[in-house]
Amino acid sequence: MAPQPLRIGTRGSPLALAQSNQVRDLLIAAHPDLPAPELTIIKTTGDQVTDRPLADVGGKGLFTKEIEQALLDGAVDIAVHSMKDVETWLPEGLTVDCFLPREDSRDTLLGASSIGALAEGALVGTASMRRSAQLLAVRPDLKITLMRGNVGTRLQKLAAGEVDATLLAVAGLKRLGLADAIGTRLDPGEFLPAVAQGAVGIERRADDGPAAALLASLNDSRTALCVTAERAMLAALDGTCRTPIGGLATLDGDQLTLDGLLVWPDGSGLQRFQQTGDVADAARIGALVGQELRQRAGSKFFESLV
Repeated sequence: MAPQPLRIGTRGSPLALAQSNQVRDLLIAAHPDLPAPELTIIKTTGDQVTDRPLADVGGKGLFTKEIEQALLDGAVDIAVHSMKDVETWLPEGLTVDCFLPREDSRDTLLGASSIGALAEGALVGTASMRRSAQLLAVRPDLKITLMRGNVGTRLQKLAAGEVDATLLAVAGLKRLGLADAIGTRLDPGEFLPAVAQGAVGIERRADDGPAAALLASLNDSRTALCVTAERAMLAALDGTCRTPIGGLATLDGDQLTLDGLLVWPDGSGLQRFQQTGDVADAARIGALVGQELRQRAGSKFFESLV
């Protein structure tokens, strides 16, 4: 019997489709003898509810829940995710062990040449608690307003003057072919990105050996190490979308450095810690950074965010 096409589960947003088509093209190039993979678009709760913060309607898992259920049900074979949108803990029976080479992990500020150049009391649109908290840590005068929707919607709102400025991921703009829209790239030394920002991961059923074999040639080991460290930090912090957390791992030879940040939603009490170690200890480094940040923040920090 002829082999069946691999079914790729994806959200229907322009960015999700761009990433899923990239994975599809890479699979075709790596396995030209097999039928071309097919995309299955799955509408998620996160795509449908756009007028409230994610924390109020169930968290960032709303962008993956329906897709992961389709995986578990056998309706699709793999799923393509922006790893910054993936919950800290995966459902039992699923795994992510394939990552594309990471794009630029930085945030870009649109509407001003720098955070310091924003006008007094400027209105900044974002749906990210991490972004708003880091902004308020250096500019407590700024006013933050909820701004969700896909990249195109956010750019339109900025152009229409609904907000004075916004922040987006550089990676998303580049993958959408909108590099010209990139504004000021924020130095991670001053403004840490989200955990796993810029990384695309491919999820599959843990017991699906054929899918694992097909994906093995696509995996970028350097990205995998960095994401492992960053997500281990997130796990140690029990991180959710109610917790303003930033994190970025970088590699230098056989050394991995993880820079982590934890801050109150209002921008106060910012804690930052960095740890360097052998790349083989990526998960342990992440756990250490998370534990140190948790200790520095104190129990009241986490109790206040429940």
